[in-house]
Amino acid sequence: MENTSLQLPRSRPEALGIPGAAILDFLDEVQAKGIELHSFMLLRRGQVAAEGWWGPYAPELPHMLFSLSKSFTSTAIGLAVHEGLLSLEDKVVTFFPDDLPEEVSPNLAAMNIRHLLMMGTGNDQDTMGAIDRCTDGNWAKAFLAAPVEHTPGTHFVYNTGATYMLSAILQSVTGQTLLQFLQKRLFEPLGIHNPTWESCPRGINTGGFGLSITTEDIAKFGQLFLQRGAWNGSQLIPEAWVEEATSKQISNGDGGESDWAQGYGYQFWRCRHGAYRGDGAFGQFCIVMPEQEAVLAVTSGTNQMQEVMNAVWERLLPAMAGEELPLDEETQDRLQERIRSLELAPLAYSIQPELESAVSGKNYVLDDNDMNWSRISVRFEADQAVVDLHETGGKHFALPLGRGKWLEGKSDLIMPRETATVSSFTWKSPDTLELSIRFIETPFHITTGIRFETEDAVVLDHRINVSFGPNEAPPITGRA
Repeated sequence: MENTSLQLPRSRPEALGIPGAAILDFLDEVQAKGIELHSFMLLRRGQVAAEGWWGPYAPELPHMLFSLSKSFTSTAIGLAVHEGLLSLEDKVVTFFPDDLPEEVSPNLAAMNIRHLLMMGTGNDQDTMGAIDRCTDGNWAKAFLAAPVEHTPGTHFVYNTGATYMLSAILQSVTGQTLLQFLQKRLFEPLGIHNPTWESCPRGINTGGFGLSITTEDIAKFGQLFLQRGAWNGSQLIPEAWVEEATSKQISNGDGGESDWAQGYGYQFWRCRHGAYRGDGAFGQFCIVMPEQEAVLAVTSGTNQMQEVMNAVWERLLPAMAGEELPLDEETQDRLQERIRSLELAPLAYSIQPELESAVSGKNYVLDDNDMNWSRISVRFEADQAVVDLHETGGKHFALPLGRGKWLEGKSDLIMPRETATVSSFTWKSPDTLELSIRFIETPFHITTGIRFETEDAVVLDHRINVSFGPNEAPPITGRA
């Protein structure tokens, strides 16, 4: 069935040939393995069979996609090719004559747009390292200066810098950012409202990461590809591009049990079981299962990405029958109750009246630390606490935290821009305060412990649930 509305139609799983028990099994598997999902939406034949959000994450909230953004960048290139704006054989160097290194190597000269799409640029490592080190904000120049050790098209390496170059090429040709280019061609027809995309210092969308949309928006994108580019009677993406982009274009391993070794298309991963996907760090998934006529959208804050895939293959995929199944009302009631109860709970209610009274509002000057935090204070009230945190550069954060409940706020602590938060606190022990801050439009959740060694001396422990670097910072000491 082709979806024809801006909001996806809803059905019950059995009407779409999926037993409710299989979805319960999937949720059980995720819980048993300690995998932190934030949302899921399962589609079959163009209709939503089941959906759920682990509160405080919610349907209307966008979520950072990380590298799932790459599949949208690929789609923009496909549309540009279809419109005759560029060709996959166009050489990368021709778009950046002023940014080329003094000596252009034969491998760099041979690199074309197709090589960028298939992660076959010939670089031996991801060029984002070189881009991160550049100080002039010229990411294209940094990419072009990186060594190209292999003949383009012969060697796969996952290369987020290559996707950035696709964005930069599109902008150089059209005068529009990726976001602007896709607005009327993709986002508006699908009913994707208010998408945002991070940009480099020169105003070019980052391409390989940085897009934020909702779970249902991810599901619509997957459904569009399942429908081979057709939507509401229009062919939004050429069918030939859908086929090419989602087919294996380069080998990325020897297959086996890993869903990261089944081949790579144009910014899409091939999967086991004839499926393909867009995916992003920490468990952002758009899994398309053509043989089952199914799509699964997932947002998460987890490093257990293969375990998420395994749960899909073992619990959901085999259960999808060809025909409508009889309604199992008891199982359906259990499933709906389970979905309603999905939650990542705030920290438990607790109070330490004497210590709270003694330390409330006290400023603690912190020793030099990797977080660049300079001083901290905590002010206690009946049902909340407010943490005032200062950074070395003069930046100040005031974080309200609920006692036994989530308190909503906004913060750019650890984030490149201000984003929605929910926060709570508890006394983990008589002398140790624990703070929990969830950045609910992202995968990130930070937990900070403040141990009061005396009323005038504190030790801070800080950890983050998922990260490209260390998950824990060294302890930070401070004195009143």
